[in-house]
Amino acid sequence: MAFRIHDSVVRGEIDNRVRGIVRGKIWVEGCGEPVTLELKGNAHPDLAGCLLTFSNPLKRIPHRHLKSLNPVQRGVIGDLTASRKVRVFDVPLDEALEMIHREEQPPEHMANSLYLEWFSEANGRVVIESADYELAISAPEWRLAPEENEQRAQDATAGMNEFIQTLNQAIDAQERGQKNLEADWDEHDYEKFLKISDARTDKYMELLDKYGDTDEAEEIIAKEMGWDLESNGEDDTERMSIEELNALCEASANEPPPKPDPDREGIDWIRTEEGDIRHPLQHRCSESVIRFWHCVDALDLDESNDPDLDQFVSEFRIIGAKLAGALNGIADGRSFRDKAFTVAYLKRALDHLHKSQRGLEGVGQKKLLPDAVVAEARKELFEIREGILNLMDRFRGRQ
Repeated sequence: MAFRIHDSVVRGEIDNRVRGIVRGKIWVEGCGEPVTLELKGNAHPDLAGCLLTFSNPLKRIPHRHLKSLNPVQRGVIGDLTASRKVRVFDVPLDEALEMIHREEQPPEHMANSLYLEWFSEANGRVVIESADYELAISAPEWRLAPEENEQRAQDATAGMNEFIQTLNQAIDAQERGQKNLEADWDEHDYEKFLKISDARTDKYMELLDKYGDTDEAEEIIAKEMGWDLESNGEDDTERMSIEELNALCEASANEPPPKPDPDREGIDWIRTEEGDIRHPLQHRCSESVIRFWHCVDALDLDESNDPDLDQFVSEFRIIGAKLAGALNGIADGRSFRDKAFTVAYLKRALDHLHKSQRGLEGVGQKKLLPDAVVAEARKELFEIREGILNLMDRFRGRQ
């Protein structure tokens, strides 16, 4: 995804008073010196020829990957405007999310947002976007002529296209040597397949982040992702109609839920207090992360303020999600996937578990949590790790 740093910004200045050049400095929470911008290109007409200064009045949240942000950002400007239209909630975010969860519509209004995008030689696509910043804009020393504005738009599009091309190259690199679907796949083939899926997902998320979810955006994204049937020479009659899709969804919804094997209760599945079917290891992991998150909350700690605490909790959450993807189909009695695929998926959960363990050790060294809590979390992660390794051995046929 784009390197988004708006929550970490303290203040900044962007200078486009020289045609074709955007210079700037951005002070970021956690950095002793400002990040320097040396970019080619021009801003949108509302900022072209101007000096923009801005400050963030909200609480700053240090970026978890701040160390990888190069202190000198060289490259080309993408879109730079202070008048991007966005929807803004009229209530606090937590309250808005609760309303959405209740299927209610939070009150909102349209507002202008600062949108600063550039394509960095060091960090790829970097974005600062906020409707909350306090802005000051100088009088323009020059203005874009119509043909210059057209060229600016073309340059911004070219920058995005070049960035997308790097994502395409990442996909191509992963696809090299991929086995034919008809061949027998082992866990390493599935690992490669999952990396391809990751690369495609990264590309899709970048496109969605850039273009949004409008009708026009859907067309652009479909074309870039290779989903445009017309470009593939396929006839419209080969497309599935909305009515056909709805019928398929309705038929799927009406299918009776699968029944887990009663002889495998406690091994492949358990029933939660809410009556849901879960794999025991996945359920244990989910319950554990909730318990430790409540402990962090009770101590009035903000995980976003410490990278180790954030890594411990966020990676712990991801373990549960990965285990759900690997094991819940087994839990609810659906036919087993290829065992090699399950092993490949479990390896992913194991990778996130090791990251959570590293974060926990940093938390312990800083004494952010009581020693007893750290010891309990360390034991829990170790036992979940043993459970994953045992399952991997089982699906490899070693048990």
